[in-house]
Amino acid sequence: MGAGFTRKKIRICLRIRVYLKTEKGLWVMKHIAIGILGAAALGFMASAASASTLDDVKAKGFIQCGTNTGLAGFAAPDDKGEWKGIDVDFCRAVAAAVFGDGTKVKFTPLSAKERFTALQSGEVDILSRNTTWTINRDTALGLNFVGVTYYDGQGFMINAKKLPGVNSALQLSGAAVCVQSGTTTELNLADYFKANKMEYNPVVFEKLEEVNAAYDAGRCDVYTTDQSGLYGIRLTLSAPADHVVLPEIISKEPLGPAVRQGDDQWYHIVKWTYFALLQAEELGITQANVDEMKTSDNPEIKRVLGQEPETKIGTDLGVSNDWVVNIVKAVGNYGEMFERNVGTGSPLKIARGINALWTKGGLQYAPPIR
Repeated sequence: MGAGFTRKKIRICLRIRVYLKTEKGLWVMKHIAIGILGAAALGFMASAASASTLDDVKAKGFIQCGTNTGLAGFAAPDDKGEWKGIDVDFCRAVAAAVFGDGTKVKFTPLSAKERFTALQSGEVDILSRNTTWTINRDTALGLNFVGVTYYDGQGFMINAKKLPGVNSALQLSGAAVCVQSGTTTELNLADYFKANKMEYNPVVFEKLEEVNAAYDAGRCDVYTTDQSGLYGIRLTLSAPADHVVLPEIISKEPLGPAVRQGDDQWYHIVKWTYFALLQAEELGITQANVDEMKTSDNPEIKRVLGQEPETKIGTDLGVSNDWVVNIVKAVGNYGEMFERNVGTGSPLKIARGINALWTKGGLQYAPPIR
């Protein structure tokens, strides 16, 4: 290249410098800069969006599950320190779906106040802690609930020896009521007493263990929380037989696991684990017969268990095609989880009620796995 080409480059550069000093030139440069910044922002957002909970979970080799500090039937350590409960089993089911091994999960006990921050911050991968699904939690808190693992409602428990003749919550005007702070329970309590023109004295604690101890010590007349929780708490009291759960249900409490918003793949894995537990029960697939069921001639059973030729039913989700087999081997189906932890096979002996499958008059229903 000769000197002529060099002089031409210089003249072009000088013209650009003059042009940039004009109003139009400044406008162009401003919008180029905005474009560059916008592209950088989009690149950052794309990078953030690509951050996968599944990848993080696989890298560390386990799922971190946020759960209750100790609620019989839902999440509590046994006398050997092993976590038990329907919420605990759900996290084991997700671990089985992801790793093929339901033991690859660690538990973080959380108070009602701590639970949402722990999930939002990434301290836990799943919140499976008898948590009520509400619009505020779905929107303002940035959570995605995957389903309702237990349909519940708020109730009241009293010491029948101290309050003889009381057989209805409508007789509790003037009572001291033990309640946990930072819960829908606290809000429902205020609404119920106000609606029924009754007075009450709230005795509020942050931690479940503090509420339990206060009620057992007689510092309040009434204990209010989800009715399922009352049955579990009653077992831990010094004289369980003295305490009665009143018949009133004053709220809807759809309890279920939640994940953070912004990671659709992880949301789908956790959500479809819940549906797989329900579908397995509906099809009669149990922990005892799941291997036998893999050879079934029923096309739906073969599909759910990943036995169809060239199936992608699991790989499209981000797990193996035998993910449902692994789930059922680890924890059984939904009905087995329910009976073992809170149903007739447990100390709580709670009837299935509305938690029965839709085929048996309940609300539990799974979309098709196909």
